[in-house]
Amino acid sequence: MSIIDLAATTALPLTRREWFIRTLQVGVIAFFVVAWEVLGQLGVLDKFYYSRPSLFIPRIVDWFTPGNTAGDIWLDLRVTLTETVLGFVIGTLLGLVIGYSFARNRLLGAAFDPLLSMFNAIPRLVLAPVFILAFGIDLASKVALGVTLVFFIVFFATFAAVRDVDQTLVDNVRILGARRRDVTFEVLLPAAFGAIVASLRSSAGFAFAGAVVAEYIGSNAGLGRRIATAEAFFDSTGVFGGIVLIALLALLMDALLQFVEARASRWKPPRER
Repeated sequence: MSIIDLAATTALPLTRREWFIRTLQVGVIAFFVVAWEVLGQLGVLDKFYYSRPSLFIPRIVDWFTPGNTAGDIWLDLRVTLTETVLGFVIGTLLGLVIGYSFARNRLLGAAFDPLLSMFNAIPRLVLAPVFILAFGIDLASKVALGVTLVFFIVFFATFAAVRDVDQTLVDNVRILGARRRDVTFEVLLPAAFGAIVASLRSSAGFAFAGAVVAEYIGSNAGLGRRIATAEAFFDSTGVFGGIVLIALLALLMDALLQFVEARASRWKPPRER
């Protein structure tokens, strides 16, 4: 694209430009899929290990076909989504409440800082066997792992965002008669809104990761169990089929969070792109 064409693109109305960006995004995905298929057909990528889109896409369709022999895909989806949503919601609420409390109470934040830093340094995914031993292979262990993954992302984002709010602004609002509740909901949380929402979009993917990894290690149902079963039979097509389903679910959840962000931030002036 020439400089003149690029300048014309940046000058497009917002709606047309967004369509242009969406087209580019679809083009990138299509290029990736086609390249994967072509490299597989040429033998550059061994189909035993990497499969091909022309193999695992029909497999996904077969999973949703009534009477298939691979088990109830709707049950797996329902189990994984339930674990993901519960882990995401509980972790988010805990991260928001504790992050805000620690940001507003410096003594409390200082007292717990070494403990939180220590737990944050631990790779949370290695806790999956611990949670399975403690809570069994049912719902609780998957939710617990998801909560630990989501909590620290939201906690540190909330903590930093609230701490960074200009104290002069808070003092001025208090002088004007604002109560503690008004300062929280009218000043601090709106000021930290962008950072918090960004952390939610990041943590949604980690909630999926927590649920799937815990299912992979030990579970009776879920997409992680489906992937583990396919791996046990050296079925790379089934493995990539499960991965694609997880990616699609993560994209849907991210789109939902983007919609919520847009609805909740209508009061903010639009940014120039």
